[in-house]
Amino acid sequence: MLLAAYIARKKTDDKKRSCVLQGTMVMALMQPLLPLAYASEAELLAACRRQDLGAFEQLYRSHSPRLKSVAFHIAGNRQDAEDAVQETFVKAYRAIDGFRGQSGIGTWLCRILMNVCYDLMRKRRPETDPEEAGIANRSAPGPQLALKMALESALRRIHPKRRMVFLLHESEGLRHSEIADVLKIPEGTSKAWLFEAKKELKRLLTEAPQ
Repeated sequence: MLLAAYIARKKTDDKKRSCVLQGTMVMALMQPLLPLAYASEAELLAACRRQDLGAFEQLYRSHSPRLKSVAFHIAGNRQDAEDAVQETFVKAYRAIDGFRGQSGIGTWLCRILMNVCYDLMRKRRPETDPEEAGIANRSAPGPQLALKMALESALRRIHPKRRMVFLLHESEGLRHSEIADVLKIPEGTSKAWLFEAKKELKRLLTEAPQ
């Protein structure tokens, strides 16, 4: 589903939205979504602050692949990950005026996403098992499946904070300064947690089967 359509649906469903925001959304949705390309993040951010949905579409195309990957690691299944990313961009649309550019916009989006995912996990029904959901959504077995499953199993057994640092750094390519901003921790802590995560993963992957 395109971001614009999702925002339009949220506009209809959200009865508590202020009249000012409703008017802004209506005007934005009336604008054609032209395939604009902004030369810099500053220009893109300025267009987003004007509630330009074309700019938000570009923002979505640029950042959604990484955000979906992060969301999948947290939520455990692809449908919840997709929903979390869509909700992240709706929240970003509403809160863009409050973004001061003290971090990269991708880092800001990642921080919103993680809060959305954790809210989702808290609301999830007790009978829903994230591990089983992830397995149900896994693609057909391939030559690397056994190694992938072993790594996923080991990741689930290490401390959640160290696991998140590992995923953000090794899977998503974030720098320690970006991870520190996302998780609100010192940069040195991010480096230490990554070191501990790798050490623990090595131990878990090489230990003898029970």
